[in-house]
Amino acid sequence: MTEAAYAACLRMARQHYENFPVASRLLPRAARPHIAAIYAFARVADDLADEGDAPAAARISALEVWQWRLHEAVEGRIEQDGSEAAHVFTALADTIRRFDLETQLFEDLLSAFCQDVLVTRYETWIDLLDYCRRSASPVGRLVLRVCGYRDAALDVQSDAICDALQLTNFWQDIAVDWKKGRVYVPREISSASGAIEDSLRAGEWTPEWEMALRDAASRTRQLFDAGRPLIDVVRGRLRYELRATWLGGVRMLDKLEVRRFDALRYRPTLGWVDGVRILAGAARWRPVRPMPTTSLTT
Repeated sequence: MTEAAYAACLRMARQHYENFPVASRLLPRAARPHIAAIYAFARVADDLADEGDAPAAARISALEVWQWRLHEAVEGRIEQDGSEAAHVFTALADTIRRFDLETQLFEDLLSAFCQDVLVTRYETWIDLLDYCRRSASPVGRLVLRVCGYRDAALDVQSDAICDALQLTNFWQDIAVDWKKGRVYVPREISSASGAIEDSLRAGEWTPEWEMALRDAASRTRQLFDAGRPLIDVVRGRLRYELRATWLGGVRMLDKLEVRRFDALRYRPTLGWVDGVRILAGAARWRPVRPMPTTSLTT
């Protein structure tokens, strides 16, 4: 039963399009089913939050039921009806038990999905990072736990990478999110550049929006840089998975920059040529060397 549940989660992970690897062959073989179970839980919740034209109240209610099923699964109560949800929670409950995963990390994910239903604008960069703390950071921490790492410093670096990946996805999906009524660029950044939503409504990518996205991308690159040392600490296949993921995110920012960050009319994706470059970059990776310290005397 558990084996079939993990197999179902792996199929879900491989069938959905993602810019960055999910349970890929670069991950440790033993970790892949557990990462897939975590992904499947989040994938279904994300779909519930974005469920077409369903009223917000209905989507929140569906997420609350998903949260209830999480609590039931942790307590060992799973309705074995052969449904997708039964497979997800059978695998997830086993993964949580095996690795003593913090339920709060899953609660944070659900909190972010609920916020996506109710919040469509962000005033400040700090507000947006708080959302990423719950929508992206938990995934990285869960991956570390499954791969055997429990360290506060590594968690912080993982958070930086995951938040940067989430933000990169926002900048890539400006047109997609606009159609859903969402703008993730904080108002403090768009206002500073003079960018207005009327331009997006008219389908016009203006110099002001380019300036706003250049600022947002620069902040995102700083997060990628802050998280990079993590990749040189982990061992084995996970190191190569993180290298490829990090390089994929940075590559996406590069592609956006070439297009003046105009994802309103052109949504960049990573193709096979990018994949070759990313794999080559992962193979040639050089660890970050700490900057030498100097003492100043008066």
